Amino acid sequence: MDAFYAAVEQRDRPELRGRPVIVGADPRGGRGRGVVATASYEARKFGVASAMPISQAWKRCPQGVYVRPDMEKYARVSHEVMEAMRTFTDRVEPLSIDEAFLDVTGSRRVFGDGETIARALKDLLRARVQLTASVGVAPSKLVAKIASELRKPDGLVVVPPGTEAAFLAPLPIRRLWGVGAKTEESLFRLGVHTIGDLARLDPGRLGTHGQDLVRLARGEDERDVHGESDHEGAKSVGHEHTFDRDTAERPRLRRTLLELSDAVAHRLRRAGTRGRTVTLKYRDETFTTLTRAKTLPEPTDSGEVLFATAWALFEKTHGARKVRLLGVSVSNLLGEPQMGLFTAAPHGLDRVLDAVSDRFGSGSLVRASLLAGGSPGETADRKGSRRIKRER
Repeated sequence: MDAFYAAVEQRDRPELRGRPVIVGADPRGGRGRGVVATASYEARKFGVASAMPISQAWKRCPQGVYVRPDMEKYARVSHEVMEAMRTFTDRVEPLSIDEAFLDVTGSRRVFGDGETIARALKDLLRARVQLTASVGVAPSKLVAKIASELRKPDGLVVVPPGTEAAFLAPLPIRRLWGVGAKTEESLFRLGVHTIGDLARLDPGRLGTHGQDLVRLARGEDERDVHGESDHEGAKSVGHEHTFDRDTAERPRLRRTLLELSDAVAHRLRRAGTRGRTVTLKYRDETFTTLTRAKTLPEPTDSGEVLFATAWALFEKTHGARKVRLLGVSVSNLLGEPQMGLFTAAPHGLDRVLDAVSDRFGSGSLVRASLLAGGSPGETADRKGSRRIKRER
């Protein structure tokens, strides 16, 4: 999806359309703390980018509109987006809240070739959620992802089979998965500036992950797209976030896990289910991916319980390296439990908050930890306390 959070805000607030919108802070702009979650394309023209400190964004674009993130609303729109994708194939693998891989190999008889399906999907998203998407069509995950990023917004790039290496060759090395700032510096010292340069390099000069990087640079990526139906008996609800730049900032990492946990919990509650097994997905700057899971004594649909569990798993997993991706998922799902006549519903506050949001709008409730008045890490420690603002 194109500038997803900002695009949703512009869709829902017509007065923001055509204006530079920065999602990630309260309206105090440069006086707030935190980082940019998403910037609209109008804001990007001023040099505002994701992961940039809000204070820096304010200096570059003081005329911008600064908006608090509303993860519950974004999660609802994400669900609509993923359902639209499943119109064309059941092999949909979400990569983050606003991005997914689709394997349409088995859909061609019904819907046409990859380009035809891509255009139909873009049209369907525009009709259903009034948002634009950029799509890459290619024989592999790697090439399709890179292709989707080249002509944003509202782009469509098709890479025919057999042309992957030629397509990748002129692109800057930073476009390749697994190449962060440190790897990029090391490759520059070897005279590698483009993906084509890397494809011609002896893998032995690159250390542990050299063979994998060179294979990717040549467009060789045999990973399958894993849809929910591929995991019999292991259905789960989850969200992931890939950082634009690898980061070691603990407040930002903590805030991201909090947002992911809230989004997953909201989806569980809307589906009327709970889960017992919480899984953390963790990918560091070397592209090493780890998963850590914990099974709870009782099933839950509480964002606070999910966050506490995910953060504990993170603390045991995180080391000295920067983080590239974080994900939170819940499996071992159960139906809604039968409640006794005089039994108080567990985590009733979450349900009240859902009800108020549904009635008065998703922007009526904001986590204190997502306001710019304090450190995200500090406020998250206070059991995710929330503030209520009046809608006028």
